[in-house]
Amino acid sequence: MLIIQRCARSVQTKSNQNIPGLEGDESSTPTSPMSPSKITVAGEISFSGMWFRLLLHLSLFATPSLSLDFLFNSFTGITNLTLVKDARVDASVIRMTNDSNQYSYGRAFYPTKVSMRKTSSNSSSSSINSFSTSFVFSILPQIPTSPGFGLTFVLCNTTDPPGALASQYFGLFTNATSPSFFPLVAVEFDTGQNPEFNDIDDNHIGIDLNNIESTIATPAGYYNSTGGFVPVRMRTGQNIRAWIDFDGQNLLFNVTVAPIGVSRPLKPTLSHYIPTIGNYVSADMYVGFSASKTNWIEAQRVLAWSFSNSGPARELNTTNLPVFEPESSSSSLSGGAVAGIVVGCVVFVVICASGFYLWWRIQKAKDKEDEEIEDWELEYWPHRFSYEELSSATGEFGKEQLLGSGGFGRVYRGTLPNKTQIAVKCVNHDSKQGWREFMAEISSMGRLQHKNLVQMRGWCRKGNELMLVYDYMPNGSLNKWVFDQPEKLLEWEQRRRILVDVAEGLNYLHHGWDQVVIHRDIKSSNILLDADMRGRLGDFGLAKLYTHGEVPNTTRVVGTLGYLAPELATVTAPTSASDVYSFGVVLLEVACGRRPIETSVAEEEVVLIDWVRELYAKGCALEAADARIGGEYDEGEMEMVLKLGLACCHPDPQRRPTMKEVVALLLGEDPPEAPGKVLSDLVRGGDDFDEAAPLQPSSTRV
Repeated sequence: MLIIQRCARSVQTKSNQNIPGLEGDESSTPTSPMSPSKITVAGEISFSGMWFRLLLHLSLFATPSLSLDFLFNSFTGITNLTLVKDARVDASVIRMTNDSNQYSYGRAFYPTKVSMRKTSSNSSSSSINSFSTSFVFSILPQIPTSPGFGLTFVLCNTTDPPGALASQYFGLFTNATSPSFFPLVAVEFDTGQNPEFNDIDDNHIGIDLNNIESTIATPAGYYNSTGGFVPVRMRTGQNIRAWIDFDGQNLLFNVTVAPIGVSRPLKPTLSHYIPTIGNYVSADMYVGFSASKTNWIEAQRVLAWSFSNSGPARELNTTNLPVFEPESSSSSLSGGAVAGIVVGCVVFVVICASGFYLWWRIQKAKDKEDEEIEDWELEYWPHRFSYEELSSATGEFGKEQLLGSGGFGRVYRGTLPNKTQIAVKCVNHDSKQGWREFMAEISSMGRLQHKNLVQMRGWCRKGNELMLVYDYMPNGSLNKWVFDQPEKLLEWEQRRRILVDVAEGLNYLHHGWDQVVIHRDIKSSNILLDADMRGRLGDFGLAKLYTHGEVPNTTRVVGTLGYLAPELATVTAPTSASDVYSFGVVLLEVACGRRPIETSVAEEEVVLIDWVRELYAKGCALEAADARIGGEYDEGEMEMVLKLGLACCHPDPQRRPTMKEVVALLLGEDPPEAPGKVLSDLVRGGDDFDEAAPLQPSSTRV
């Protein structure tokens, strides 16, 4: 690596022919190109007192502006990068995430901030500095069909943005609705399509300004010499060169990509004028890379990097870079070798034909059910475990590994050979005709990707028993923490955070995916807590999928008593509004520390919703708060959750808020315009929930 740092008030030169220590200077002492070298031009200069005072006077009118110019043709032996979380130097490249089946993110920054603003000597106004960077990256998934993630080039005034998450958030953002608290500009090289972020496809380049939803995006590729667009798949492991140039005077971003071996195209892949860029940069910012993933392994590598804010970034030497994409042999073969291969192929075909015939005879001897299994299981979600794998992981489904059982089946804890912990749910499905439809829905559930949903990892079938494999949640279900009086009682802030997590997950099911997912069994026992005590919605065994705008079909009533919306008793068609009702019950039971139906209390307090509504009507809603918390909560937040729970449980499904509005209220944001009167009254602090059960205003307003 070669580094040059200099002040704008110094005499600068692009030539390095006469400066000892720079590349190309035959008289300099040889230095390793892989080791960082700071170049300082030194000389003996004599100043008289008058000249010294004159230079000092002139310096008062010059704004010091630190220029940054560096080049990494390899990262071998480099130790002065700022590496965050799972980012690391691996041999000669930077690896951004880990190789495990755990959520991961990493960031790699140059340790010195780059100056992004310059102030005029005769004005207090400032302008944005230009910069130029070029780098080589490679993205290679372990499983080509797995969800994609990508990486970003980022400018940020902190190396650790607060609240940043892994998953599809590049290790920079918290969610799709909350902007970054710090000035942040990112150029994303995205290999996944997430409807929640309005991604255009699963292979695009975008510019993100304080938000994961791109301001502008375009498919990845380059324009050849004739002006034709050539797509570039970024997820094949091939080495891809990127050029990013920002013109601070014209506020113009130019981003170009092309595979190694292709000369820099004349026309950028993406060119975008951003007049508001000044709102997203600070005086000094770190430059570097950030990437993240879920439990799917994707190797995001940076192989070389150059940067300058005083001119074009220096050219990279790409001739000796490692290659990570699967190699294809193109070597020529002799005639004898070709003949040997032909003979070998003939023998191989004969053996395969004999083996196939033997296999066919064995298959014919099996019962009809086994033949039906082969008929459908190759059509659906391919992430299949063998029965032997799951049996070994769960200790042959031993009692000591049993986590729970009930009408839904049995759940076992297991450990895969790579030490990843899993939960295996065993479900009986006796309807042979319904297998294809059932597996179609299960495969759809397996493609759901959200940080607040329990991730399905795969499946296995043996006879009429289907085994679904999920991530293991070490802290169990929410109801145990709220009702079973654990050693450490959940504090109010923990409860509120878990409610926000579950609301965001349910909002994704209703509004953020390409289909509407109706969960149909939302309750505290189906809310699981991960190692960080963050809430995840699980158990999709009763879920139904519909296209957006489709009228749900009538079906049998399923769910849990106390959480079922009243309209399901007459109109047996589950909707997103019936899910909202169930979530409203969860809001109340978590805030009150009581089950939906409590038999060990006075008659008027048996039904939780009626009891809270009655207290609210009397103007003393806070008396419903869980007494075990000891009053250690924000009264405004507590009353807001209680009122929101009542609004979600409104008898009229048309007057319940949507999950988008619920999330906005829980996050303390202004929700979009509500369709009904209930939510607007709620936001203003009103109380008209139902004419049949009028509520009086409480002492604290939302």
